[in-house]
Amino acid sequence: MPSIFQTIDKLRPAYDVVYKVVLFICKILLIADIAITSFTVLGRYIPFIPDPAWSEEVVLTLMSYMAVLSAALAIRRGAHIRMTALDRYLPKGLIKFLDIIADVCVLALAFVMIVVGWKYATAIGAKGSYVSMPNVSRFWMYFPIPVAGVAMVVFELEAIYNHIKGIFVKEEK
Repeated sequence: MPSIFQTIDKLRPAYDVVYKVVLFICKILLIADIAITSFTVLGRYIPFIPDPAWSEEVVLTLMSYMAVLSAALAIRRGAHIRMTALDRYLPKGLIKFLDIIADVCVLALAFVMIVVGWKYATAIGAKGSYVSMPNVSRFWMYFPIPVAGVAMVVFELEAIYNHIKGIFVKEEK
């Protein structure tokens, strides 16, 4: 294995940590979503449990965080929907090239998500507030987009590196 790949492979534990942190955040958000939704449903049917007015907006915001962060996690696992129907008819080199092109396009999308998402969060989001929580800025509703963009950049860089490494290094079985 060429030494440049050995050196870069030492970063794999950092990618693992980022993946585990994002996955942990998604799990916490899911638990919070379930708890808030359960509390709200109970509040509608049990008289002594209050039905919070803020629950719907908070649940939707948490769900938006989970949706975009879990999509970033899928990049690392290669779990996104992909067109592979013609892969068996194409040369392996072309497939690797097309995979790299696709990853570069997703990387570009991630940078757009960071830049435009941050502009939306700080411009539109900062000017509004939640209807049921007037003290809370809508910044938090737009903030998942740049956060997911950062996670996507991290995981796409790893995916592109793995494709390039796959071209130059033959895996031992």
